[in-house]
Amino acid sequence: MTKEEKPGWKSIPRGGLILDAGNATQYRTGGWRVKRPVWNEDNCIHCLFCWVYCPDISITVEDGKMTGIDYDYCKGCGICAEVCPSKKKAIVMESEGQEER
Repeated sequence: MTKEEKPGWKSIPRGGLILDAGNATQYRTGGWRVKRPVWNEDNCIHCLFCWVYCPDISITVEDGKMTGIDYDYCKGCGICAEVCPSKKKAIVMESEGQEER
């Protein structure tokens, strides 16, 4: 099933189908978010704390460096922004729908 073919969270029946370990990836659950993390690459020190602590595996990493956030699965919990040790904060939380900088 491709990313485009995956049903959104609204298609999950009450009580859910996300019962088995690993099957949550079959549903794009990012629509639950009220706030979204916004990553500023210039402020990032690539410590990967955000990747380690993200409960949704929404932080994308390549060659040992953060490359972005997968908003299809990010539920906006803010843990990534909270654990960011960068003095300038590489990840900040913004209201969903607010223009990205």
